[in-house]
Amino acid sequence: MSVEMMILAAVVLPFVAIVPILLAGNYPDLREGISIATGVVVFALVAQVYGAVSAGETPTVSIINMLPGLSITFTVEPLGMIFAGIASFLWIVTTVYAIGYMRGHHEQNQTRFYACFAIAIGSAIGVAFAGNMLTLFVFYELLTISTFPLVTHHGTQDAKKAGRTYLGILLGTSIGLQLLAILWTYVATGTLEFRDGGILEGNIQGPMVGLLLALYAYGIGKAALMPFHRWLPAAMVAPTPVSALLHAVAVVKAGVFAVVKVVVYIFGVDFLAGETSSGWLLYVAGFTILVASVIAMRQDNLKRRLAYSTVSQLSYVVIAAAILSPISLIGAAMHIAAHAFGKITLFFAAGSILVASHKTNVSQLNGIGRRMPWTMAAFGIGAISMIGLPPTVGFVSKWYILQGALDRDLMIAVAVIVGSTLLNAAYFMPIVYAAFFRAEDAHIQNEHGGHHHNLDHGEAPLPVVIALCITAAMTVALFFIPDAPLGLAQQLMGGTP
Repeated sequence: MSVEMMILAAVVLPFVAIVPILLAGNYPDLREGISIATGVVVFALVAQVYGAVSAGETPTVSIINMLPGLSITFTVEPLGMIFAGIASFLWIVTTVYAIGYMRGHHEQNQTRFYACFAIAIGSAIGVAFAGNMLTLFVFYELLTISTFPLVTHHGTQDAKKAGRTYLGILLGTSIGLQLLAILWTYVATGTLEFRDGGILEGNIQGPMVGLLLALYAYGIGKAALMPFHRWLPAAMVAPTPVSALLHAVAVVKAGVFAVVKVVVYIFGVDFLAGETSSGWLLYVAGFTILVASVIAMRQDNLKRRLAYSTVSQLSYVVIAAAILSPISLIGAAMHIAAHAFGKITLFFAAGSILVASHKTNVSQLNGIGRRMPWTMAAFGIGAISMIGLPPTVGFVSKWYILQGALDRDLMIAVAVIVGSTLLNAAYFMPIVYAAFFRAEDAHIQNEHGGHHHNLDHGEAPLPVVIALCITAAMTVALFFIPDAPLGLAQQLMGGTP
């Protein structure tokens, strides 16, 4: 099979898998086996494409040509390879996790969950392999629509309200702002192709550069820049595997991935660096990082704390892109990987706690590390990575972002990174400390008298624990062996800085 056929197969196969998943709805083992098998095959295809990209190739395949400069095209470059590798690998792990969670928590509509999950991953692969803004936009919108049933999975009034917020903000920003930016770009340049050095230089200048950048940055609502971030904490009503999908695997990664693609391949780093009207993005990203971190500190609900942490961490990628240094852009690409593994570990742990103990709040977690040592050890590793400490991959990505800020002499960016690191530690480490070093609070347990068995609970079901241990191990492994994502990130900027 040619590399081009592998690219098409990796995009199409998740959509094809929907049919057997739906047909196997009454046979849970078969349904989930199909989902895992599809994930393994897609990951194997992406791994084969990685071999070509790491060797310096940029394989391309077009399937629909509509007008000059307008086509549905897939082109695999280093940044897209990182995103596709993350999405395809974590599909497998999240499916394993979902088996334990969905059964352990006795969730309804499990077949619909696995079918929509497949569509979402196929859409994420389509975004990763997009060769132009039109292709990216099509799969970006499909990703939004396919995850809506996942957000509203429980069917409660709260879930429906959250779904309206989710769909309203993401579709509103993409159609009202991003589509306008795409049309403006096509009119100005006659193409939407992603090119090294960008396509806008000589076609737009002055304040219009800053305005077009604003349409893209806010139009890509999945990047969760304030004030278009409310969809993300609202979506926390969804089951934890959905939260993991939204916050680590597909949705938010599609957002920050698209922002970096636009900066590098639509505007061009050198072009933006020479236009003062683009400087506002760094300040908006810095504001989002700090304010979301402060809000996270005030959340007692664990998933909401993690949600605002995600809002903050996403803007690390945006601020790294806005620094406009080759070193910081390597950091942006690395932080996509670092956040994926660290944050999915944290959400997996939150779901594990819910399934085993029915606890949802930070204030209820005193001593839980003695009952759930694997879960809380993994949580600790994810937290350390989000803070940016060794030996986790979060240290690697933050190091490059910080070096890029120093390289450009942007002390405001340095201050934001240092300040937010302290804030991250302030809202994560007390959880880890309380879990292992504080005594269990009996009256908290007695509030849940309907779950007497929880007084003697242990770890969550084995698939849940296996999945969170895998992602925690990867968070550490990528600190010691970052070669694959780091090599691709360096290729993105033309070699080692």
